[in-house]
Amino acid sequence: MSLKIALLLIALAGASGIGIGYFLRLIITLGKRGSLELLVRKMTLDAESKAKGIVEEAEKRAEERAREILNEFKEKERELKATEERFVRKEELLDKRQTNLDLEQDSISKKNEDIQKTKEDIEKTIRAEREKLEKIANLSEEDAKNEILKSVEKRYESDIEGRMRKLEIAGNDRLEQRAKEILTTSVHRLGNSVVSDVLATTITIPSDEIKGKIIGKEGRNIRAFERATGVDVIVDDTPGTITLSSYDPIRRQIARIALENLILDGRIQPAKIEEAVVKAESEINAIIKKKGTDAAYEARVPNLDPKLLMILGRLYFRTSYGQNVLDHSVEVAHLAGMLAEELGADPTVARAGALMHDIGKAVDHEVTGTHVEIGRRILQKFGVDEAVIKAMQAHHEEYPYETPESMIVQVADAISGGRPGARRDSVENYIKRLEELEAIANKMPGVEKVFAIAAGREVRVIVRPEEITDLEARKLARDIADKIEADLQYPGEIKVSVIRETRVIEYAR
Repeated sequence: MSLKIALLLIALAGASGIGIGYFLRLIITLGKRGSLELLVRKMTLDAESKAKGIVEEAEKRAEERAREILNEFKEKERELKATEERFVRKEELLDKRQTNLDLEQDSISKKNEDIQKTKEDIEKTIRAEREKLEKIANLSEEDAKNEILKSVEKRYESDIEGRMRKLEIAGNDRLEQRAKEILTTSVHRLGNSVVSDVLATTITIPSDEIKGKIIGKEGRNIRAFERATGVDVIVDDTPGTITLSSYDPIRRQIARIALENLILDGRIQPAKIEEAVVKAESEINAIIKKKGTDAAYEARVPNLDPKLLMILGRLYFRTSYGQNVLDHSVEVAHLAGMLAEELGADPTVARAGALMHDIGKAVDHEVTGTHVEIGRRILQKFGVDEAVIKAMQAHHEEYPYETPESMIVQVADAISGGRPGARRDSVENYIKRLEELEAIANKMPGVEKVFAIAAGREVRVIVRPEEITDLEARKLARDIADKIEADLQYPGEIKVSVIRETRVIEYAR
């Protein structure tokens, strides 16, 4: 019984505790709610106060900005008004100036009319006076002028002729002096001594026993060599030498190198001959390429096609009157470049045209035509500049001189070929040329004596003064020069000097 009571008391105590706890919690919750509402209200009031302050500040700033904008607008308005006033003043000034210009133009027009009228009056007066003079003199103006000119011309004919002759001589002297200065300067600047180089076609052998090896059994080796090289091998009784004959200098050089290598090797047979020829061809091609490249570099002619350089290098094995054609071409290029600089022409075009002026000689034995025409076709094929082609094509006067560079190349070619020591000629040809020069002049009428001097570069002709006048002497010199050009072949130019000397002798007794 007591246990039940105890449990009941415990239950009541628990229920009472729960109820009291709930009541306390309720009281606490109500207290907190009241605090939150107060806090919210306080925050609302603060926010409203801040918002009111922000609005007031914004309104204040807006009013200040509005005042600033209004002030700026008023300032702009004042500036625009001032600008407008300036424009109005300028417009008024321009109108005033235009009025003044119109007045000046009217004044000038009036003055021009007055001047024109005065001019017409003067011309009428002059015509009237001229007509009076013509009536008095019974001559027209043109007739009077002709009469005066005839009188003056007749009176001063000898003086005029002498003056004209002096002017002609002085002009020729000045031109000749200037030409000599330019040519002398160019030649001195070059200062290049070209040694005449004739490539040998005779090979020296160590002993005559080698001749037998070269010929071979029943001529087998020599036939194989001639077939591989395209040259004729001449083995005669001359001790220690063998001669190679061919119209092609390249083939001749290939044959020379191949034969020298075979002689050094000692084993001369058809198979070895073919190997030696192939090796020699390779060596010659390397030489040709190097010589062509070196020549273009030395002459300062860049950017040439490699195939064109190969053709140019072939000139190393070509000679003309004992002068190496490639060395001659380089020398002409130097001279042409210096002459072009002196005369104000294009040195680049002059050097290029001079370097390749004889390029046709590299293949003229293989292609028909003159070396000038062959060279033109070669340069056109490789797309060389037309100005360079025009510069090179006239050096033998086959084509007209179209540019200053073409005349420069011709002169440089004549200097290189005609200077002393450049080319080698035989004594017989030299004497024959002198005799032909004198014979041409001696056939002309009125000639008393003829002398070929200066190594055939000048013909001095003495005429009989009673048969040849001064004017006829000039014509005689031209006829002799034309005859020489038509009948003879020569490098450079030949000067024709006709001398007419009159002597008057009297005796005092």
